[in-house]
Amino acid sequence: MTEFAPLTRALLSVSDKTGLIELGRALAKRGVELLSTGGSAKALRDAGLEVRDVAEVTGFPEMMDGRVKTLHPMVHGGLLALRDNADHKAAMDEHGIGPIDLLVVNLYPFEETVAKGADYDTCVENIDIGGPAMIRAAAKNHAFVTVVVDVEDYDAVIGDLDQHGGKTCPKFRKKLAQKAYARTAAYDAAVSNWMAGAVGIETPKRRAVAGTLAQSLRYGENPHQNAAFYVDGSDRPGVATATQHQGKELSYNNINDTDAAFELVSEFDPAEGPAVAIIKHANPCGVARGESLVEAYKKAFDCDRTSAFGGIIALNQPLDGPTAEEISGIFTEVVIAPGADADAMSIFAKKKNLRLLTTQGLADPGAAGMMLKQVSGGYLVQDKDNGRLNADDLRVVTKRQPSAAEMADMLFAWKVAKHVKSNAIVYVKDGATVGVGAGQMSRVDSCRIAARKAQDMAEALGLATPLTQGSVVASDAFFPFADGLLTAAEAGATAVIHPGGSMRDDEVIAAADEAGLAMVLTGMRHFRH
Repeated sequence: MTEFAPLTRALLSVSDKTGLIELGRALAKRGVELLSTGGSAKALRDAGLEVRDVAEVTGFPEMMDGRVKTLHPMVHGGLLALRDNADHKAAMDEHGIGPIDLLVVNLYPFEETVAKGADYDTCVENIDIGGPAMIRAAAKNHAFVTVVVDVEDYDAVIGDLDQHGGKTCPKFRKKLAQKAYARTAAYDAAVSNWMAGAVGIETPKRRAVAGTLAQSLRYGENPHQNAAFYVDGSDRPGVATATQHQGKELSYNNINDTDAAFELVSEFDPAEGPAVAIIKHANPCGVARGESLVEAYKKAFDCDRTSAFGGIIALNQPLDGPTAEEISGIFTEVVIAPGADADAMSIFAKKKNLRLLTTQGLADPGAAGMMLKQVSGGYLVQDKDNGRLNADDLRVVTKRQPSAAEMADMLFAWKVAKHVKSNAIVYVKDGATVGVGAGQMSRVDSCRIAARKAQDMAEALGLATPLTQGSVVASDAFFPFADGLLTAAEAGATAVIHPGGSMRDDEVIAAADEAGLAMVLTGMRHFRH
């Protein structure tokens, strides 16, 4: 990479003025001429700094509401000229083009404008054109030009200038150029994805995805895997936007499981009562409602106490002291809740390894979203599963009608089944899971595993009958044969909820009738792979 003389001119044009004055002063102190535009120039002048307008350099005023100001050879020639190329140098001398050694730009706040719900025309007006063009030009010519797109890098630039006698080092310029291209790529991704939605294109020919690094992780699912956590800039409550109050950094698995726990508990409206979800390896091992948070936690814990050890706990209401005290009885990795009172914070402060996250709200389970999964040679993209049902959406297909209590438990079980890896089976009784079977290749095996875990837990609690006795059961997809249904009936289930749609639905319904079960069909499937 070619060395060059100390910086002589910098162009500063930013929408976010954070740190601008301090940077301008630091550059002026080192004898760097400042070029600027519009509001940036005014802010620098108001701070007592000498600034030359870009319009003076180009010989053209800002026009068309500021749309045209930097798109000019006097700017782009100064950014793109190769300082060691005789022809480039001759062209600069012939046309009076001065070099621009440092470019500092942050873009129009397009993402923020969209997030505020602005109308189409306002969003379009906040698409930056000149900024990305200059950034890309400066980044391409990083052999000679330093480009800065993040406020957080201002101090690093000044430090590098100090360290290298008014120059920036080649390695530093390369890193800043990579950041610059990543920023324009993310910006274009935001624009293209917004526009696809705005004009109703569900599957655009090209799909761009971008994120901002939130955390470099020690490793991924296993120690030999590198990993990092990126955020998409949305303000949706969840693990990405939560405040961590204590405990060491979240790991890859912590983040994945905490997200699963919070998305599940967000299915339960806090206005309808407290709810708690306990997650282990991305699957729920206990979910319950209660008259209080502590009751809901105890009921969830009693579904599978063994699996709850070292799990993730999510609450749909702010954590209180009694619940924190109860949770402290076993080792827990993470607790996430909309908030936490002083008593809870004090109790958890004694558990140094426990991470406590607060979100200031629940995630909207019905909100639109995109899910992306990498496969060999490409990506699978789908809408987030935001399907929800109420009692009016269900169709009773058996001779026996479900009771009100069974119907309430089936709707509860259905919400939980949506968050269990397929094949998913969930037994529920009195607003609490009592058995969960997840991720099996055979649905009947999921029925058996869930029933067996419920029996083991009953024995551990000193109960004479399995927890599944008198329960309802939810299946995330239809029963292809009657064997799974009959396994659930043998475990003590009295009512079943599933999508239906099998060629053998009539056979399964007949088996339910013969066993005296009530059965309702949802017409909606919740596969989760």
